[in-house]
Amino acid sequence: MSGELSAAIERTLHLESDAIRELADTCRIEQVQQVIDAIQACTGKVVTSGCGTSGTAARKIAHTLSCVECPALFLEPADAVHGGLGVVQPGDVVILFTKGGQTEEMTSLVAPCQAKGAVVVGVTQNPESDLGRTADILLEVRTGREPDPFNMLATASILGVLAMFDAITIELMQLRGFTKAQFALIHPGGAVGKRLNAGG
Repeated sequence: MSGELSAAIERTLHLESDAIRELADTCRIEQVQQVIDAIQACTGKVVTSGCGTSGTAARKIAHTLSCVECPALFLEPADAVHGGLGVVQPGDVVILFTKGGQTEEMTSLVAPCQAKGAVVVGVTQNPESDLGRTADILLEVRTGREPDPFNMLATASILGVLAMFDAITIELMQLRGFTKAQFALIHPGGAVGKRLNAGG
């Protein structure tokens, strides 16, 4: 490869960075605030779930929330409908991720979670979908076209979801006065732990 980026690589990087940057203008502020308020008011834990690439994002988001003392876990969709829903309890916030909002594994979890007394947040690009219409809180995360030639591979859209929940997490850190000392206590390992516990 020469010293210049190929057209496909350059186009992908630009489209994905644009997708995240545009979220600041396209997101529905009232929806974002509802999610923040629900997590703030949560008396239990946050449970995330999703299939495929959305599931990978849901796992990462649960970990990020836990890193700031917001207890969260990922619920495997296949396990959920075979008894795994027992982890959901009254006072929990359940966040379900599906780009199109019609993924059956996600839509089938809404009613049982609500019946158990959890608040259900639906994260989707399609507010008219089954998830968008039945969730207690809708968070619409729209990022436009995917960079691949078929507009099919969940890349820019997933980065948008991750960026949105990074922003929500950092807002929660500020609202809760989360300190470096707290971070050091729960993150003693690795280079980050060494830096925190050395006062760096």
